[in-house]
Amino acid sequence: MRIRSTALAAVAALALAGAIPATTAHATTAPAAAPAAAAQPTGRPGDVVAVAPSAFHPLPDQPTNTRAWKVHYRSTTADGTPNVVSGTVIVPQDGRSGPRPLVTYAVGTVGLDDSCAPSNNLPKGTSMEANLLQQLTARGWAVVVTDYEGLGTPGLHTYTVGRSAGHAVLDAARAAQRLPEAGLSASGPVGIMGYSQGGQASSWAAELQDSYAPELQVKGTATGGVPADLLKVAAANDGSYGSGLVFMAAAGQDAAFPELELDSYLNPAGRTLVDQLKTTCVAAGAVTGSFKRIADMTTTNPLSQPDWQARLNQSRLGGSAPAAPVYQYHALGDELIPYAVGKQLRADWCAKGADVDWTTIWIGGHVTGAISQSLAAGNWLADRFAGRPTTGNC
Repeated sequence: MRIRSTALAAVAALALAGAIPATTAHATTAPAAAPAAAAQPTGRPGDVVAVAPSAFHPLPDQPTNTRAWKVHYRSTTADGTPNVVSGTVIVPQDGRSGPRPLVTYAVGTVGLDDSCAPSNNLPKGTSMEANLLQQLTARGWAVVVTDYEGLGTPGLHTYTVGRSAGHAVLDAARAAQRLPEAGLSASGPVGIMGYSQGGQASSWAAELQDSYAPELQVKGTATGGVPADLLKVAAANDGSYGSGLVFMAAAGQDAAFPELELDSYLNPAGRTLVDQLKTTCVAAGAVTGSFKRIADMTTTNPLSQPDWQARLNQSRLGGSAPAAPVYQYHALGDELIPYAVGKQLRADWCAKGADVDWTTIWIGGHVTGAISQSLAAGNWLADRFAGRPTTGNC
């Protein structure tokens, strides 16, 4: 597996967050225009609203034996309002017949600007998790990658708003199965996968699936480095090199819930910082926001206010047990998402009767956990697709 040094630098900023040769050429990427009525779309969650040819390149111009489409699809905000989210559907061109497994994949932190969206970077070979995605397509699995609410679509990205992200992940799977060009079965097996911010999104999708998308044949969720409790994650990163992500998260929560009025808490330095973070991707944003203390950027700490705490706690995971089995992994030395936060999520799920296969990563930190466990997570999903029994260790 080849990872560019620039990608590693970007991946290193994730917090709330084997190249295989082939010969098939891709269609030229064409932008899929966002629907004019994006704010109030009609139809069911998961319905495809717009589609255009795209491409999947792990590295610039590196071919893969796949076809890809950019889709806009119907989804739901955290408060239950219909919205439109974009994403990318990728299908191997290997001649396979019969139901093909589909993985709905949630990426780690990419940034707040629309240019950071996975659907913008997968065709260019500049998506920092493309090598991990290629491990899945190499198994013959279709993959759909959501852009999340507000990345590449109107409005600011609702970064770290768990329920919105879970909806986007589940509706991406529905959209992929409803896209005629993809040739996927509506009754085919589905896996959910994500790390860091993607760990939050995939875990929320796992918790919501039974009530929000019960028709999906979800066989399991592989989720790692999960920021399951945003208040604890914020406290751990305040003033550290991950502090920029705390301010990004505040902007994302404010985008979802404008009544929080983030701007009213910021001093001039804080406003400048947040404005910069809204127009950058994660590598630049993490550098800009590193080692900033909330107290130095605000007149009053919004995270101490009851309305902010209530909204952040709405994104806390562990309130319900995923219906399908879970493979959860976390690095003991995770310097961005405390190990205790992941361990508590495991305890909460286990207490509610979930089937959890928990793995501690004994060596390395946040970034290395995403890379070192990618093969094991893929193998675990392969066992679920094959109908093999789980080995939960609650």
